[in-house]
Amino acid sequence: MSAPLIEISDQANPDAEHLLGSGLAAFNEAVTGANDRRPLTVLIKDPATGQILGGITGKTSLGMAFLDLFHLPDTLRGAGLGRQLLQAFEDEARRRGCLNAVLYTISFQAPGFYEKHGWVRFGEIPCTPAGSSRVFLCKQL
Repeated sequence: MSAPLIEISDQANPDAEHLLGSGLAAFNEAVTGANDRRPLTVLIKDPATGQILGGITGKTSLGMAFLDLFHLPDTLRGAGLGRQLLQAFEDEARRRGCLNAVLYTISFQAPGFYEKHGWVRFGEIPCTPAGSSRVFLCKQL
């Protein structure tokens, strides 16, 4: 048998994500007896059109919530919707049995927003542009 090929791509590959996710889930279940990995999405939609305007995507697994993406357009900021979305994400994670949550943001994005809502900075790594950093935060739920 010849050596497997290594392929690098800049394209999303749903088949690969499914295969890797299934393999990891099977491994985790064999070790822990549980496979509870589930997406967690909290969205803001236009009531007239149903169009997604902003929100949060993430997942829960083995007692941990992972907040991956959080965006609100400028027109929806400053009215408390960000706080409501974050609270809904945390509440659903708790309902699913999560004890902790984790995320990262960039120093020029929103670390202060998360800290204001009880998230704790536990790491920071320099990144580009110069003077910026990835800020890692967690919260006990």
